[in-house]
Amino acid sequence: MTPQTLLDHLDQGRLWPAPLTKDPHFGLDEAYARQLEVRQLRMARGEQPRGFKVGFTNRTIWPRYNVFAPIWGTVWNTTLTLCEGEGTVSLARTCQPRLEPETVFGMKAPPAPDATLDRLFEAIDWVAPGFEVVQSHLPDWKFLPADTVADGALHVRLLVGRRTPVRELADSALALDALLARASVSLHLGEQQVDQGLGANVLDSPLRALLDFVSTLRACPGAPELQAGDVVTTGTWTDAWPVQPGEHWSARFSSSLDGLSVRFVD
Repeated sequence: MTPQTLLDHLDQGRLWPAPLTKDPHFGLDEAYARQLEVRQLRMARGEQPRGFKVGFTNRTIWPRYNVFAPIWGTVWNTTLTLCEGEGTVSLARTCQPRLEPETVFGMKAPPAPDATLDRLFEAIDWVAPGFEVVQSHLPDWKFLPADTVADGALHVRLLVGRRTPVRELADSALALDALLARASVSLHLGEQQVDQGLGANVLDSPLRALLDFVSTLRACPGAPELQAGDVVTTGTWTDAWPVQPGEHWSARFSSSLDGLSVRFVD
């Protein structure tokens, strides 16, 4: 499929006719190149990048999806919603949507070259809870890693809750790393708990997932730089759960993290 065909399927919420990896020569390098071509098409029609999503950082679900390393994609002004703890998200033109509770970082500066955790901490403005809605354009969520990358890293919506200045949570990278690693989340559909997870599931902590992403992004040919003002959502703490219009979901985080709830509409 061409970049325009991929974008058409994205716009219409329509399944692909076949995996891109049906071609045995289509690997991750080709997939990121294709994703970046779709990014250019979206920018050319007026959409504005607002940051990045990092996916498959939760090692506990790797075997379930047959993906064994993180991936990344773009978050857009058309896919990002900010709220103060409760929001509404449309599922219109999504394809097999699922929900993930995550930690989101806001950047106040580009990370330093060869960033350490300490230097990365200095580049962070705020931390927030997030709900990412992910999707798959292949039936029953059956894919290979290169398919997910070319599919925009499965990103379709991002709801970001109350943003807390990073230094209100922790005074150092070490303290923030420990805070997020030991935190837990319970995910609820209505009043029923459906899953629970740990910050440590996400490459040992969301801060470490962010650090891994910084080096991965810089190693990708043609990829944009992380900028001041960008948001980065760092991967689900639980499994990804199917959602549909009319449902109300909430995430209850332990420690100093705020909760978040979302109502889905058509």
